[in-house]
Amino acid sequence: MKHIDIYTDGACSGNPGPGGWGAILRYNGHERELSGGEANTTNNKMELKAVIMALKALKEPCDVTLTTDSQYVCNAVNKGWIYNWKKNNWIKSDKTQAKNIELWEELLPLLRRHKVSFVWVRGHNGHPENERCDKLATDEAKKYA
Repeated sequence: MKHIDIYTDGACSGNPGPGGWGAILRYNGHERELSGGEANTTNNKMELKAVIMALKALKEPCDVTLTTDSQYVCNAVNKGWIYNWKKNNWIKSDKTQAKNIELWEELLPLLRRHKVSFVWVRGHNGHPENERCDKLATDEAKKYA
């Protein structure tokens, strides 16, 4: 399997409000940037959308290290929450319904297709790729403001 490094970030002004997402895909010295946005969304949706769109851009199953500043996304996958939510009909341990089910449902097959290791980094802390993804995301959000 090819090893791909992916960096993602999401942004939202207002939460809900205009939002954007950004991703950097890096393989064998090559780099590709992706971004997009929506007029009325949330920060967590944009964090998830960045991950989904980056993984969808891969043309074959890959070994991926995915770096994000979203504890929401990292914890949901790394701590197995997403799998428990699905198993329990999208009801969380606190008996409330999980949010963003449609995006989690979109992410699950991508996690089966690729071998993804999620790495959390503190946002707005000088991490070059995280800062770049933040700029991509905020620039997209501005288009919908």
